[in-house]
Amino acid sequence: MLAHNTLYTYIAPFLEPAGLKERTDVVLLVFGLASLLGIWITGALIDRWLRELVLASVALFGLAALALGLAGSVPAVIYGAVAAWGLAFGGAGTLFQTASAKAAGKAADVAQSMLVTTWNLAIAGGGIVGGLLLSGFGVAPFPWVLAVLLIATFAVAWAAKSHGFRAAAPR
Repeated sequence: MLAHNTLYTYIAPFLEPAGLKERTDVVLLVFGLASLLGIWITGALIDRWLRELVLASVALFGLAALALGLAGSVPAVIYGAVAAWGLAFGGAGTLFQTASAKAAGKAADVAQSMLVTTWNLAIAGGGIVGGLLLSGFGVAPFPWVLAVLLIATFAVAWAAKSHGFRAAAPR
């Protein structure tokens, strides 16, 4: 969420070096349409592949960040990376809610309230992190900061196999 909100909040300035600031609406449309597909995929697969979807989602967003870092001034790369980011992010809310509820078991209601708090902190944090980056360094470091955040996220999700993504109890 922090990585997403860092870029999403400042998407218009990020698009400016590629000459796409005036096309922010189209870029966000691409993101939104890809997000809808991500929601559908998540809904279809979440019951059987929760951990794998989380890992794939984070990895896909990481690849999008890498593409933006390496060629973020090329419009075609931006559109492709934004589509990948939208696809990866579309089901994030459902993935996070399902994973936290399953990991918490009987304390799922507490876990859900913690998730909402964390989600809102990430929204605020994305504005702060992005604002500090933009005012101090411009848009160039955005993809690399996202990549660092996503590598950390991937490592946590990967390591959480036994306690965060428990196998379903036999029936």
